Amino acid sequence: MGMSPETPPARLKNPSSDASTARIRGKTLQNSSNNNRQRPGTNSPCPWKRFCLAMVLSVVLFSFANAQADTQTPDLETVLTGIEHRYSGQDFTANFYQTSRLAAIEITETANGQAFFSHPGRMRWEYQEPERQEIITNGKTLWIYRTEENQVVKGDAAAFFKTGGGGAFLSDITLIRIDYTITLGKFDTDFVTLVLVPKRQNPEITTIDIRVSRTTFDVDRVETTNTYGDTTILEFKEITFHKLEKALFEFTVPEGTDLLFMNPNEG
Repeated sequence: MGMSPETPPARLKNPSSDASTARIRGKTLQNSSNNNRQRPGTNSPCPWKRFCLAMVLSVVLFSFANAQADTQTPDLETVLTGIEHRYSGQDFTANFYQTSRLAAIEITETANGQAFFSHPGRMRWEYQEPERQEIITNGKTLWIYRTEENQVVKGDAAAFFKTGGGGAFLSDITLIRIDYTITLGKFDTDFVTLVLVPKRQNPEITTIDIRVSRTTFDVDRVETTNTYGDTTILEFKEITFHKLEKALFEFTVPEGTDLLFMNPNEG
Protein backbone atom coordinates (compact mmCIF):
# COMPACT_ATOMS: atom_id res chain seq x y z
CA MET A 1 0.00 0.00 0.00
CA GLY A 2 1.37 3.36 -0.77
CA MET A 3 1.90 6.02 1.89
CA SER A 4 0.07 9.24 2.02
CA PRO A 5 2.17 12.37 2.49
CA GLU A 6 0.57 12.95 5.90
CA THR A 7 1.60 9.48 7.37
CA PRO A 8 5.40 8.95 7.85
CA PRO A 9 6.86 5.37 8.09
CA ALA A 10 6.66 3.78 11.60
CA ARG A 11 10.44 3.26 11.82
CA LEU A 12 10.98 7.04 11.84
CA LYS A 13 8.92 7.57 15.00
CA ASN A 14 10.33 7.91 18.59
CA PRO A 15 8.87 9.10 21.93
CA SER A 16 10.57 12.47 21.78
CA SER A 17 9.27 13.12 18.32
CA ASP A 18 5.69 12.49 19.49
CA ALA A 19 6.04 15.10 22.25
CA SER A 20 7.66 17.58 19.88
CA THR A 21 4.93 16.99 17.39
CA ALA A 22 2.32 17.65 20.05
CA ARG A 23 3.98 20.92 21.05
CA ILE A 24 4.33 22.01 17.44
CA ARG A 25 0.72 21.13 16.71
CA GLY A 26 -0.36 23.04 19.78
CA LYS A 27 1.43 26.15 18.55
CA THR A 28 0.05 25.63 15.08
CA LEU A 29 -3.51 25.40 16.35
CA GLN A 30 -3.01 28.47 18.52
CA ASN A 31 -1.60 30.45 15.61
CA SER A 32 -4.44 29.27 13.42
CA SER A 33 -6.93 30.42 16.07
CA ASN A 34 -5.26 33.83 16.26
CA ASN A 35 -5.31 34.15 12.48
CA ASN A 36 -9.04 33.46 12.41
CA ARG A 37 -9.79 36.34 14.72
CA GLN A 38 -11.35 39.32 12.92
CA ARG A 39 -8.93 42.09 12.19
CA PRO A 40 -10.17 45.61 12.79
CA GLY A 41 -11.08 47.40 9.57
CA THR A 42 -11.12 44.21 7.44
CA ASN A 43 -13.85 41.66 8.06
CA SER A 44 -15.79 43.61 10.68
CA PRO A 45 -18.79 45.70 9.53
CA CYS A 46 -17.49 49.13 8.34
CA PRO A 47 -19.44 52.14 9.62
CA TRP A 48 -18.12 54.18 6.67
CA LYS A 49 -19.97 51.94 4.22
CA ARG A 50 -23.28 52.92 5.79
CA PHE A 51 -22.29 56.59 5.67
CA CYS A 52 -21.25 56.34 2.01
CA LEU A 53 -24.48 54.57 1.10
CA ALA A 54 -26.49 57.28 2.82
CA MET A 55 -24.57 59.95 0.90
CA VAL A 56 -25.18 58.22 -2.45
CA LEU A 57 -28.90 57.90 -1.73
CA SER A 58 -29.05 61.58 -0.77
CA VAL A 59 -27.42 62.64 -4.04
CA VAL A 60 -29.74 60.43 -6.10
CA LEU A 61 -32.85 61.73 -4.35
CA PHE A 62 -31.67 65.35 -4.69
CA SER A 63 -31.02 64.90 -8.43
CA PHE A 64 -34.40 63.24 -8.90
CA ALA A 65 -36.13 66.09 -7.08
CA ASN A 66 -34.38 68.66 -9.27
CA ALA A 67 -35.31 66.77 -12.43
CA GLN A 68 -38.94 66.74 -11.35
CA ALA A 69 -38.85 70.46 -10.63
CA ASP A 70 -37.38 71.19 -14.09
CA THR A 71 -40.08 69.19 -15.88
CA GLN A 72 -42.97 70.66 -13.95
CA THR A 73 -45.50 72.62 -16.00
CA PRO A 74 -44.08 76.11 -16.59
CA ASP A 75 -46.05 79.14 -15.50
CA LEU A 76 -47.32 80.96 -18.60
CA GLU A 77 -47.12 84.41 -17.03
CA THR A 78 -43.53 83.80 -15.90
CA VAL A 79 -42.49 82.79 -19.43
CA LEU A 80 -44.23 85.77 -21.05
CA THR A 81 -42.69 88.20 -18.58
CA GLY A 82 -39.28 86.65 -19.19
CA ILE A 83 -39.62 87.10 -22.97
CA GLU A 84 -40.75 90.70 -22.57
CA HIS A 85 -37.83 91.56 -20.31
CA ARG A 86 -35.44 89.87 -22.73
CA TYR A 87 -36.64 91.57 -25.93
CA SER A 88 -38.39 94.83 -24.98
CA GLY A 89 -36.43 97.81 -26.29
CA GLN A 90 -33.52 95.58 -27.31
CA ASP A 91 -31.52 95.26 -30.52
CA PHE A 92 -30.12 91.89 -31.52
CA THR A 93 -28.73 89.87 -34.39
CA ALA A 94 -28.96 86.16 -35.19
CA ASN A 95 -28.17 83.67 -37.90
CA PHE A 96 -31.36 82.14 -39.24
CA TYR A 97 -32.21 78.89 -40.99
CA GLN A 98 -35.55 78.77 -42.79
CA THR A 99 -37.54 75.74 -43.91
CA SER A 100 -40.74 76.31 -45.89
CA ARG A 101 -43.11 73.51 -46.83
CA LEU A 102 -46.05 73.76 -49.24
CA ALA A 103 -48.42 71.01 -48.16
CA ALA A 104 -50.56 70.81 -51.32
CA ILE A 105 -47.67 70.04 -53.66
CA GLU A 106 -45.32 68.62 -51.03
CA ILE A 107 -42.43 70.94 -51.80
CA THR A 108 -39.87 71.90 -49.17
CA GLU A 109 -37.47 74.81 -49.62
CA THR A 110 -34.64 75.93 -47.38
CA ALA A 111 -32.78 79.21 -46.98
CA ASN A 112 -30.41 80.85 -44.54
CA GLY A 113 -28.79 84.14 -43.70
CA GLN A 114 -28.49 86.77 -40.99
CA ALA A 115 -31.24 88.84 -39.35
CA PHE A 116 -31.13 92.15 -37.47
CA PHE A 117 -33.89 93.40 -35.15
CA SER A 118 -34.34 96.79 -33.51
CA HIS A 119 -37.25 97.92 -31.36
CA PRO A 120 -39.79 99.03 -32.41
CA GLY A 121 -40.52 97.41 -35.75
CA ARG A 122 -37.14 97.69 -37.49
CA MET A 123 -35.78 94.60 -39.23
CA ARG A 124 -33.22 93.59 -41.80
CA TRP A 125 -33.10 90.07 -43.28
CA GLU A 126 -30.05 89.27 -45.39
CA TYR A 127 -30.59 86.01 -47.26
CA GLN A 128 -27.38 84.32 -48.38
CA GLU A 129 -28.67 81.00 -49.74
CA PRO A 130 -30.11 79.78 -52.04
CA GLU A 131 -29.98 83.27 -53.56
CA ARG A 132 -29.01 86.66 -52.20
CA GLN A 133 -31.91 88.86 -51.14
CA GLU A 134 -32.52 91.58 -48.57
CA ILE A 135 -35.74 92.49 -46.75
CA ILE A 136 -35.42 95.81 -44.94
CA THR A 137 -37.86 97.92 -42.96
CA ASN A 138 -37.57 100.98 -40.74
CA GLY A 139 -40.97 100.22 -39.25
CA LYS A 140 -42.85 102.23 -41.87
CA THR A 141 -41.44 101.49 -45.32
CA LEU A 142 -40.48 98.05 -46.62
CA TRP A 143 -37.87 97.29 -49.28
CA ILE A 144 -37.23 93.89 -50.84
CA TYR A 145 -33.98 93.95 -52.77
CA ARG A 146 -33.39 91.05 -55.16
CA THR A 147 -29.80 91.53 -56.16
CA GLU A 148 -29.64 88.79 -58.78
CA GLU A 149 -32.69 90.22 -60.53
CA ASN A 150 -31.51 93.82 -60.07
CA GLN A 151 -34.93 94.64 -58.65
CA VAL A 152 -36.38 96.44 -55.63
CA VAL A 153 -39.96 96.06 -54.43
CA LYS A 154 -41.20 98.87 -52.17
CA GLY A 155 -44.29 98.91 -49.99
CA ASP A 156 -45.94 99.62 -46.66
CA ALA A 157 -44.35 97.70 -43.79
CA ALA A 158 -47.51 97.60 -41.68
CA ALA A 159 -49.48 95.95 -44.48
CA PHE A 160 -46.74 93.41 -45.19
CA PHE A 161 -46.03 92.43 -41.58
CA LYS A 162 -49.53 92.87 -40.17
CA THR A 163 -49.90 89.13 -39.52
CA GLY A 164 -46.74 89.03 -37.41
CA GLY A 165 -45.47 85.94 -39.17
CA GLY A 166 -41.87 85.08 -39.84
CA GLY A 167 -40.67 86.26 -36.47
CA ALA A 168 -41.74 89.85 -37.15
CA PHE A 169 -43.18 90.11 -33.63
CA LEU A 170 -39.62 89.93 -32.26
CA SER A 171 -39.06 93.51 -33.39
CA ASP A 172 -41.84 94.68 -31.06
CA ILE A 173 -42.47 92.07 -28.39
CA THR A 174 -45.04 94.26 -26.63
CA LEU A 175 -47.60 93.33 -29.31
CA ILE A 176 -47.56 89.65 -28.47
CA ARG A 177 -50.20 89.94 -25.74
CA ILE A 178 -52.30 92.35 -27.79
CA ASP A 179 -52.48 90.42 -31.05
CA TYR A 180 -52.53 86.79 -29.90
CA THR A 181 -54.23 84.34 -27.59
CA ILE A 182 -51.36 82.48 -25.94
CA THR A 183 -51.31 78.99 -24.45
CA LEU A 184 -48.62 76.56 -23.31
CA GLY A 185 -47.47 73.87 -25.72
CA LYS A 186 -44.83 71.17 -25.34
CA PHE A 187 -42.02 71.60 -22.85
CA ASP A 188 -39.02 69.81 -21.36
CA THR A 189 -36.21 70.70 -18.97
CA ASP A 190 -34.64 73.16 -21.43
CA PHE A 191 -37.41 74.66 -23.55
CA VAL A 192 -41.09 75.56 -23.50
CA THR A 193 -43.27 76.15 -26.55
CA LEU A 194 -45.91 78.88 -26.62
CA VAL A 195 -48.79 78.55 -29.07
CA LEU A 196 -49.97 81.89 -30.48
CA VAL A 197 -53.36 82.15 -32.17
CA PRO A 198 -54.19 85.48 -33.86
CA LYS A 199 -57.15 87.24 -32.28
CA ARG A 200 -58.13 88.46 -35.74
CA GLN A 201 -58.73 85.67 -38.20
CA ASN A 202 -56.30 85.60 -41.09
CA PRO A 203 -55.89 82.80 -43.65
CA GLU A 204 -52.15 83.44 -43.77
CA ILE A 205 -51.67 82.47 -40.14
CA THR A 206 -53.61 80.03 -37.97
CA THR A 207 -50.91 79.42 -35.35
CA ILE A 208 -47.41 80.53 -34.47
CA ASP A 209 -45.42 78.18 -32.24
CA ILE A 210 -42.43 79.78 -30.57
CA ARG A 211 -39.84 77.81 -28.62
CA VAL A 212 -38.35 79.62 -25.64
CA SER A 213 -35.33 78.80 -23.49
CA ARG A 214 -36.37 78.26 -19.87
CA THR A 215 -33.14 79.82 -18.62
CA THR A 216 -32.38 82.77 -20.95
CA PHE A 217 -35.87 83.29 -22.48
CA ASP A 218 -34.29 83.47 -25.94
CA VAL A 219 -36.69 82.55 -28.76
CA ASP A 220 -34.73 80.09 -30.90
CA ARG A 221 -37.48 78.62 -33.09
CA VAL A 222 -40.63 80.02 -34.73
CA GLU A 223 -43.05 77.84 -36.69
CA THR A 224 -45.88 79.49 -38.62
CA THR A 225 -48.82 77.51 -40.03
CA ASN A 226 -51.55 78.81 -42.35
CA THR A 227 -55.03 77.55 -43.16
CA TYR A 228 -53.70 75.48 -46.08
CA GLY A 229 -51.36 73.51 -43.85
CA ASP A 230 -48.24 75.22 -45.17
CA THR A 231 -45.51 75.76 -42.61
CA THR A 232 -42.50 78.03 -42.30
CA ILE A 233 -39.91 77.24 -39.66
CA LEU A 234 -37.26 79.74 -38.61
CA GLU A 235 -34.45 78.62 -36.34
CA PHE A 236 -32.26 81.28 -34.75
CA LYS A 237 -28.68 80.59 -33.70
CA GLU A 238 -25.84 82.73 -32.33
CA ILE A 239 -28.34 85.23 -30.90
CA THR A 240 -26.45 88.35 -29.81
CA PHE A 241 -27.94 91.39 -28.08
CA HIS A 242 -26.15 94.65 -28.90
CA LYS A 243 -26.89 98.18 -30.10
CA LEU A 244 -27.56 98.59 -33.83
CA GLU A 245 -27.38 101.80 -35.85
CA LYS A 246 -30.71 103.02 -37.24
CA ALA A 247 -29.08 103.52 -40.65
CA LEU A 248 -28.94 99.73 -40.96
CA PHE A 249 -32.71 99.75 -41.38
CA GLU A 250 -32.84 102.35 -44.15
CA PHE A 251 -32.37 101.65 -47.84
CA THR A 252 -31.43 103.66 -50.90
CA VAL A 253 -32.39 102.15 -54.23
CA PRO A 254 -29.20 101.59 -56.25
CA GLU A 255 -28.96 103.51 -59.49
CA GLY A 256 -30.07 101.49 -62.49
CA THR A 257 -32.19 99.11 -60.39
CA ASP A 258 -35.79 98.40 -61.37
CA LEU A 259 -38.24 99.74 -58.78
CA LEU A 260 -41.62 98.10 -58.32
CA PHE A 261 -44.41 98.91 -55.86
CA MET A 262 -46.59 96.53 -53.86
CA ASN A 263 -49.51 98.90 -54.14
CA PRO A 264 -50.27 99.68 -57.80
CA ASN A 265 -51.47 103.16 -56.77
CA GLU A 266 -48.01 104.07 -55.52
CA GLY A 267 -45.24 105.40 -57.70
